[in-house]
Amino acid sequence: MSNPIHQILPDDLYQVLVRLKLLNQKTIRDFQIKRRYQQLRDEGKRPQEALEVILEEYPYLQFDTIRKIVYSVKLPEELRMIVA
Repeated sequence: MSNPIHQILPDDLYQVLVRLKLLNQKTIRDFQIKRRYQQLRDEGKRPQEALEVILEEYPYLQFDTIRKIVYSVKLPEELRMIVA
């Protein structure tokens, strides 16, 4: 399993935590969704279009759930901007 949060956690530590089942998979999924949304926005997609793409990638989630994740999860670079 590749490390989806390599910006926060080194790969070797991530693998240990996965093996010990100490990571919250839902939180990691939310982080990936937020990162994907940011990537789509950086590519020039409008917010609605980006949300629709993510909805296709995660069909088991509701639109409002994805929207809530996108607007509530903070990425490391967003937290640095708040602190600075």
